[in-house]
Amino acid sequence: MKSFWKYYSGEKTAPFPTIFIGGNHEASNYLWELYYGGWAAPNIYFLGFAGVIKFGNIRIGGLSGIYKAPHYYLGHHEKMPYNDRDIRSIYHVREYDVHKLMQIQEPIDIFLSHDWPVGITDCGNLKNLLRRKPFFEQEILEGKLGSQPAAELLAKLRPSYWFSAHLHCKFSALVQHGDNGPSTRFLALDKCLPGRQFLQVIEIESEMGPYDLHYDEEWLAITRKFNPVFPRTRVPAYYSDAKLELEDCRRFVKNKIQIQGGKPFEFARTAPCHDPSRSFAENLPSGHIRNPQTEALLQLLELQYCLDAAAESGQPSQESKVYDNEDIPIDDIEDADEPEEIDDDN
Repeated sequence: MKSFWKYYSGEKTAPFPTIFIGGNHEASNYLWELYYGGWAAPNIYFLGFAGVIKFGNIRIGGLSGIYKAPHYYLGHHEKMPYNDRDIRSIYHVREYDVHKLMQIQEPIDIFLSHDWPVGITDCGNLKNLLRRKPFFEQEILEGKLGSQPAAELLAKLRPSYWFSAHLHCKFSALVQHGDNGPSTRFLALDKCLPGRQFLQVIEIESEMGPYDLHYDEEWLAITRKFNPVFPRTRVPAYYSDAKLELEDCRRFVKNKIQIQGGKPFEFARTAPCHDPSRSFAENLPSGHIRNPQTEALLQLLELQYCLDAAAESGQPSQESKVYDNEDIPIDDIEDADEPEEIDDDN
């Protein structure tokens, strides 16, 4: 409502290709449209609730949301319009998405999570962290500071770099995987506010370009295998019902990518830009909107759309409404400095 509309409308364009995951302060209805990933705005790519993408030859994976134990083993049961409970659980990490990420075998260069992995504080300057955030100590002692699923993914995937946020402070760590295994450089950054440590530039070696985003074949194969057991009620997924063989899925994806080209489908606006002359309620979309990017990806993978009630009931798909990129002028309002907030959903 303050600045993103400029990028969504096309008035501004991100100066660099930008890849992000969701945390617990996003527009969950919009990100649900892009559950499998896609362009949230031109040059700004959402990795999905879980996902892997390639930038040049760099593999970047991510897990959106925050960990809450009571919801972890549930399916993605939330339906729009979200009620007071659903709006605060839609962004909680689910075991289904973690399970898919745990199937990855090929090396990951960069991984993103909102939560810190549990135990990461043992691998950095804990004394300095507690000097700045003394109230972390009890949670660290109880093994509750961070996400246990993220810790399991860190141990399994062993990426070269792992970036997080959520706890509003800068913290770095070096994780050594076994005596002779690879290491992961971990970095968390602070909130994007004046005087805070919210930015760090890191150089990562890679092959020569072109540096474009491309779908990751292994991840699309995993998606094809497990999408038929996508859990859309509170009941968790039954992975034994995922009958497709992963190698068959990999061959299928490879053939499809050779035809399609491998680049993510183009950005499409699915809602008009925010208009301050209208009321808040008038700016809200009604119900679930099918994003053409998501529909195109599922058609590519020959998978059923299952993100809304119409799909579950077998009703015909509603036609996706795509808005053109006419700019809607909105006066600039500079953001005032905001007080510190706790980044949770208590």
